[in-house]
This record gives sequence, C-alpha cells and structure tokens, in this order.
Amino acid sequence: MPVTVLLVDDEPLVRAGLRAVLEAQPDIRVVGEAADGAAVIPLVRRLRPDVVAMDVRMPLMDGIEATRAVLRTVDAPPKIIVVTTFEDDEFVYEALRAGADGFLLKRSRPAEIVHAVRLVADGESLLFPASVRRLAARFGERHAAGAPLTGAGLTEREAEVLRLMARGLSNAEIAARLVVGTETVKSHVSAVLAKLGARDRTQAVIAAYESGFVAPG
Repeated sequence: MPVTVLLVDDEPLVRAGLRAVLEAQPDIRVVGEAADGAAVIPLVRRLRPDVVAMDVRMPLMDGIEATRAVLRTVDAPPKIIVVTTFEDDEFVYEALRAGADGFLLKRSRPAEIVHAVRLVADGESLLFPASVRRLAARFGERHAAGAPLTGAGLTEREAEVLRLMARGLSNAEIAARLVVGTETVKSHVSAVLAKLGARDRTQAVIAAYESGFVAPG
C-alpha cells in the first residue's frame, strides 16, 4: 500500500512543488491539500492520511497548534512533518515538542523530501537527528525538566537504547550495535516510549535531551 500524504501550506506553489515530488514516487500518494492548519482536522478524519506535511507558519492556525489539535482530537493520528524555511527556528522545536514527528526544510532536495516522508511513515528512525540535537541545544534549556528521567524507571538496557535512539540509529542499527534481534529492540523502544509517555521516538529523544539524560552536543 502506498504512503498517503496530506499537504498543508498557505503557499500554493509550495504545495504544488511537494505534490510533484511526492507523486513521482510509486509508493507515495498525495490524497489532499489545505491552505491552513484550521482545515487539517476534518481532512485528516475524512482522508486518513499516513503523513501530514504541514507548514509551521500559517495565518489562521499555525503548524504547532494544528499538531496539538490533531493529536488531541483524532483517533490513531497520522505522522506529522512540519515544513519550515529555517531549521533553527524556535517554532520548529515547539512543533516537535507538541508532537510532530520531524521537520523538513522547504529548500530540501526532492530526494530528501521523499526520504523524510518514508522515514517518518516507517517510524523506526529519527528524522535528521543532528538537527534535532542542535535545536535541543539552542531551545531545550528553557524547558529543562531537571533530573535525568529519574522517575521513568528505565532499565539499563532501555536507557542504552534511548541513547542510541537519540543518536539517530534505526532499530536495525541498534540491534547490530547491541548484538540482539530487531524484534528485541522494538520491544525495548516500545517500553521506553511507554515509560516516558512519549508518542514516538522523536518525543522520547526530546525528553531525553531536556532532562539532561542525553547531552545535545
């Protein structure tokens, strides 16, 4: 089955460009478009996309509020990629904290756009981990949670898996590093997400940075 995508951006040219890039792929299908975050929830409920590619800055409802609204009100919500002009924008970090699964620069090459959609849809790797580290280093301190996840009750192996997740390793790469099976890693990742109350690995990694459990440098 193809990965289905909803495009949300107030610039028609941006939407047209993303559609052209994504629909050139046999395994990706654009199922709808919207010009503002305020239109996202009814479209998500009707179209059930796998991924929403959403501008972080829009006139009526920006990508941060739209992300919060989708995750708060939609059952089995889609993955969300916020699309931005500047990667060091605090809006991007706030969107990730709100529950977005990653971000994409508007100037990205077509191959990077396709890779981002596939990676986020798959959910087994962190999108642009080095950029997430830079954002955490710049903006995470103001959200610092204090002690490094002391109340989460992570086992030693789960803590090791979280550190490797923060470095951007996929489940397969973590399995190779720890010399265990991929299914074992998936079980550890699921346990980490549950203990941290995180929707996915992006939010788990941000929590790890903000708590000081993982240094963003």
